[in-house]
Amino acid sequence: MSTADDGASIWRSDIALALLATVLALAVNAFAGFPALTNAGGDNDNLLRLVEVRDMLASQGWFDLHQYRMGLEGGFVMHWSRLVDAPIAAIIMAVSALTGSAAFAENVAQVLWPALLFCLTVFFTARAARSFAGDSAVLPAVVIGAAALYFLGIFSPGALDHHNVQLMLSMASLSLLLEAPTRRPAALLSGLCAGLMLAVGMETAPYVATIGASVAMLFALGANGERLIARDFGLGFAGASALVFVATIAPSAWGQAQCDAFSTVQFVVAGIAGTGLAAIASVEPAGRTRQRRIASLGLLALLLASVIVFLFPQCLAAPYANLDPRLKELWLDHIDEAQSLFKLLAEDPAGVVARYATPLIALALMALRLGRGGWRRQDSLVGALLVVAFIVSAWQVRGSTFSIAFAVIPLAAWIAKWRQRAEASPSRGVALRMAAVWLVSVNAVWTGAAAATSVAFEGNTAADNGDGADVACQRMASFAALGRLPGTTVLAISNLGSPILAYSGHHVFAGPYHRNVAGNLLALDAFLGSDADARTVVADHQVGLVALCPGSAESKLLAAKAPAGFLAGLMRGSVPEWLEPVAGTSGAAVELYRVRPDS
Repeated sequence: MSTADDGASIWRSDIALALLATVLALAVNAFAGFPALTNAGGDNDNLLRLVEVRDMLASQGWFDLHQYRMGLEGGFVMHWSRLVDAPIAAIIMAVSALTGSAAFAENVAQVLWPALLFCLTVFFTARAARSFAGDSAVLPAVVIGAAALYFLGIFSPGALDHHNVQLMLSMASLSLLLEAPTRRPAALLSGLCAGLMLAVGMETAPYVATIGASVAMLFALGANGERLIARDFGLGFAGASALVFVATIAPSAWGQAQCDAFSTVQFVVAGIAGTGLAAIASVEPAGRTRQRRIASLGLLALLLASVIVFLFPQCLAAPYANLDPRLKELWLDHIDEAQSLFKLLAEDPAGVVARYATPLIALALMALRLGRGGWRRQDSLVGALLVVAFIVSAWQVRGSTFSIAFAVIPLAAWIAKWRQRAEASPSRGVALRMAAVWLVSVNAVWTGAAAATSVAFEGNTAADNGDGADVACQRMASFAALGRLPGTTVLAISNLGSPILAYSGHHVFAGPYHRNVAGNLLALDAFLGSDADARTVVADHQVGLVALCPGSAESKLLAAKAPAGFLAGLMRGSVPEWLEPVAGTSGAAVELYRVRPDS
């Protein structure tokens, strides 16, 4: 059999394993009845993404990212990318055309899109493990990788947010770079994936920078084979950034610099970095010796730094440096995924185990590799991404999504090594050690242990209070009464914003998005102020309804912040004379109050 035939057979095998893992994950969700389709679990982003796709299908412009039904009159511009909206919309359009049901088409898209991304991520994880540790690491990578991805939750049905896309692209870029020495197009495709990662969201900027810097360093210090890899990666990265810029940014906005979304800032930096790397790798005098390569890349780095410092200095500030202090105190500081490792240690030690155990084990394994010598190209790529992802996760918990995924590769190599030992020298002791290695490598084991510990010591703090009530107002059914009412503006807390938009045709002020400053502050003014203050907001902005979720953690936080405020009074049952309860909603998860027409 030829090498090409062997390669095709391996690809088919990896695809088959990824498909099997995906079918099993879908079967588990199907057995449970796809609960996420009717209960978003508090994930506002998934719901707002669906709203954004609906708006686009309803003829909102491709370049128009306004969310018109959230915020003050006229809405605000979201920082998300149409690159994620487009495939979801395409699925909905295709299924709707076949079935004639838009609602069914949306359900299909909410199941199919995350499943496709799950399959691709498992596939690229298997490919990366094969390149890192050989064929014996593939099965462990699929098993522990699929388990880790499943329990992360970002690939569950209904997961339309962009984090799953970003993780898939990061694993694809890494996998392709690992294969680049033996597959010519791989480096170009890796650069393309890195460019798309940056375009989808700025959260992955550290990983994009790490991948690019790793390619540059391998070229600077490595053999001649890295030259073509660096050239192709640079071309792919710059090319993807240029295409995305033209395809997703309106010509009228080409001169606008945005730090939190793909704009002229990222296009210029990516263009200089990609074309600069490709040029240095292509021009023979610049890459002739190691010293010249290092000097040339150093000049490129200096140019990039100068461009950022002098042209876009605003992007050097912390992401939320200019956020209003009230929003930081009452919103940002209470977002779970934005908390640091140190805050998590103080408030939820069990959660630290779930998020950081397998990445720490993987880091220890990489450190042992480095200590034993024989450091390889593969170790540099995997190790750099794992270290950076762990550092990001220490800053914000959301980074652990990537560190858990990257940890699968060295963990799979570790399991493969013990499997080989067990086959070569079968004994009870080796078998037990191999079983232990398997167990500690499965992130779900740590997550389950952490959850059990948390329940044992702290009690059940879930949204459901044990009698089936939707205490935190996360279920679609809890918004049915609101959805039947004529469209108006609803005064509600920020965590009700996305569900109200998804499950009704109403307008809201508040939503948990950093660009919606004015709308969020207005809602805070109403809820934390007196009844008279709230009435002024209601009158000035033609509010027709007030929605209350008494069981929400956000409602309790705001009530505690202002015990004499409007929201606290509503939660105590003190309804001002200018409001009247909507029939059938008293005592429900979402209580509704209508503004009296004569008030």
